[in-house]
Amino acid sequence: MDQTYSWNTHEQLTEKQLPTAPKIKILDDPQLRIQLEATLELLPHALLAEWTIHQALPYLRYLDVPLQKDPRINKAIETLNRRIKGECSAHELRQAGFAANQLAQESSSELSKYAGRVFAQAIATGHMRGHALVSADYGIKVINRLFPKDSLQVRQQREMQLASARHFLTRKK
Repeated sequence: MDQTYSWNTHEQLTEKQLPTAPKIKILDDPQLRIQLEATLELLPHALLAEWTIHQALPYLRYLDVPLQKDPRINKAIETLNRRIKGECSAHELRQAGFAANQLAQESSSELSKYAGRVFAQAIATGHMRGHALVSADYGIKVINRLFPKDSLQVRQQREMQLASARHFLTRKK
């Protein structure tokens, strides 16, 4: 397993100030988000990309029904897996990410749009690490849409994200 912190030179050279502010407006549990971000920072890029797609896949069920079986989903996943293995370029991965983002753009419901963004950001993690937390944040946005103003549901989702990230951290060897 590639133990490189980041495959992106810009991310390698940029000093990161943690915690970061969410890039989208969400009802969240800020302390759990901080813990998640700190845990994700410990994962090498390959494991981070694996974690992100793992946490994003369940959200695909919230896509509009016609989009749920769209071939761009499998193509994007295959491209990310090839990127993880070092078998495709950043350019090819970015193209797959753009295609995945079209799912959100073609969504007719808000829920589907946010679910599509969870997925698209997960694919983009293969290019830049920073997309992993944005994907997780969009997951919280989906929970906000499903359970408006329900902080318990948000906390449970963040706890699941954090537990999963910690599990992936144990794979770091």
